[in-house]
Amino acid sequence: MYTSYIGKKFLDIYNQKHNKQISPKDFFCDYFFPLFFDNDTHLMHVGNSPFFQKVSAKDLVGGKSKNQVRLEKLHTAIEMDIPNMSIFVGYAARDIQGTTSGQVTDIDQKITSDEMYLSWIGESLSIGASGLVVSLDDTEVLYEIFEGAKYYREFLDKTPGLKDKQIETWNGHWFCHRFGDSFNPADPWSNFNVEYSEKENVTSIPTIKWTKLIFALAKKFPATEKVIYVYSLSQTNTTIGFIKVFLPQVRKLYELRDKIIIDKKGTRLTDKEIEMLEPFFNFQEACKYGSLGLKTLEPKGLREFLPLGTLQFAQGKEIKITDKNYNDFLIFKLWVIAMLNKTELLALAGKIASELIAADEAEKNTGRGKTIKGREAENIMASNSLKVFIENLTGFLSGDNSEVLKEAVTEVLVMPADNFPLFLALIKFEYSYQKLNGVKK
Repeated sequence: MYTSYIGKKFLDIYNQKHNKQISPKDFFCDYFFPLFFDNDTHLMHVGNSPFFQKVSAKDLVGGKSKNQVRLEKLHTAIEMDIPNMSIFVGYAARDIQGTTSGQVTDIDQKITSDEMYLSWIGESLSIGASGLVVSLDDTEVLYEIFEGAKYYREFLDKTPGLKDKQIETWNGHWFCHRFGDSFNPADPWSNFNVEYSEKENVTSIPTIKWTKLIFALAKKFPATEKVIYVYSLSQTNTTIGFIKVFLPQVRKLYELRDKIIIDKKGTRLTDKEIEMLEPFFNFQEACKYGSLGLKTLEPKGLREFLPLGTLQFAQGKEIKITDKNYNDFLIFKLWVIAMLNKTELLALAGKIASELIAADEAEKNTGRGKTIKGREAENIMASNSLKVFIENLTGFLSGDNSEVLKEAVTEVLVMPADNFPLFLALIKFEYSYQKLNGVKK
């Protein structure tokens, strides 16, 4: 199981770093158990494991604590029982009656006791995000996540009533903090604010959004593509698999922000504002693409403004930028430009929007109310195909603006089909922005 692989990877790192040769069992007993389980609250949950079971009074002999009895039962089960999910984290149920029986096999896999102890360590290093769990095979990340467990113990101890056994959730928050811009090694608690959530009278730490994890990875590994293992262990086990994350693509959002996004107050979108992006896809849906990158970071709500018939759920709504929703549209605009991957298209969209507005204003000056040019501009931005767009634009632009027409037609003919509705959205953003701010041609 991958949990064992990660556990072994970490233990090798630990032994090398501390010049030791600790076995998986000894590490579990001497380091892992005291931190994770030898307490009234536990840091981790493994379903049906001895640490999940009650301890009878007759077992409490010789001054043993309940958790010490549970530890002994775990040792016995690992040595005597067949491998199963209660002692080998991430594995199948004991028999075909269990809810994870789909993993049950009669193939002799020769699983060792070391692998079972390592699976506990490996699972403790996973990162919870949006209802799924992520493992990252990286030396520094694994070690720093393990270092974060002692802070989780401290946090639980000083927060009475807080739900325990949330190590994966904690790891998500810790990872984003540890590798964030504000982390202070001399004072790890500074600038670290974990908010609680309450549901059905239970106070717990909320799981981070998967997009927050992706942005944190992009800051830690800005020029690297990483492979993550995505899964979930519950009453039934879910394996999503190995997913490549194109972090340089994600990083492009920050780089483009620095180059081209300045709001009307002369300030840029902050990193935090970018990272608050609400995604169109949930984590599992995003993983179905086989990789994570710009495409899967599509902002929720963007499709409301794409022309009808261009993409599923496109609604063709008019864009109305206000002070209240201004940042949302900046995020939309930033993502669209990143997806188009050609900053010159922003300037072109601005030119087209300017021509549409200028023609409309010129006609209004003749004393008419709703102008013909205004309706034609709306038709251009509602075009649901390249053919319709070119026909509408050709009928609108002529004479002095023929160069803009030529440039627009050239660009849309060579761009990927998926980019066409995004380019139209960019024109709509520019049109609304220039209308709002009275931009003159």
